[in-house]
Amino acid sequence: MNWDDNAYLISKNRYSENSIIAEFFTENYGKISGIIFGGTSKKNKNYLQIGNKIYVSYNSKSSTQIGYFKIEILEALTPLYFDDNQKLSCISSAMNLIKLLTAEAQSNREIFFLIDKFFRILISDDWIKNYIFWELELLKLLGYDLELDNLVKKELINGKIRYFVSSSFEKKIVPNFLIDQNDKNVDSENLIKGLKLVSDYLEKTILKPNNLNLPTSRSNLVNLIK
Repeated sequence: MNWDDNAYLISKNRYSENSIIAEFFTENYGKISGIIFGGTSKKNKNYLQIGNKIYVSYNSKSSTQIGYFKIEILEALTPLYFDDNQKLSCISSAMNLIKLLTAEAQSNREIFFLIDKFFRILISDDWIKNYIFWELELLKLLGYDLELDNLVKKELINGKIRYFVSSSFEKKIVPNFLIDQNDKNVDSENLIKGLKLVSDYLEKTILKPNNLNLPTSRSNLVNLIK
């Protein structure tokens, strides 16, 4: 099996002294793992930053054997944020979620283009708010729509609308910007609440039932916003 495609690097692990096993999300073939011989060389190490957009050539003798990649850099996206810990954590978090939540070798071009959108979000002024909506869009594409609009109730507290979801166990406040999407001035407290709301949903609905953990990078992102 041989093909070429555009891809984003979503994970990498050392395979031998000179090689790594890399995982890419490709435009036409979905999530694919393979070996990069010479992946630890100085040239390739510079290319192989999580989140970078790379042109890959894949070669495998059979569908049951791991193949190997030859790579060519398309866009060095992650190095643009080496001096920004918040955005680096966000890149790591987003790529980890793609890795955890997508199936191997299952084509999904909508996810690929959503990664394109992610890097456009990073250059926006209100990128954290937009990233939260990006996560919700990712979950929806994967069949885990949170459907907040249908779940929330609202109450009037001191003349202000407050949204919440409730169960027999708890009542959880939903930040207004997640419902009133025209809310432009969102403070860090409400951004953190938004991130934690999505985190709780991820953990309870998707990750824990599949014996998976929330990426550490996502917890780091919350801590960095505080």
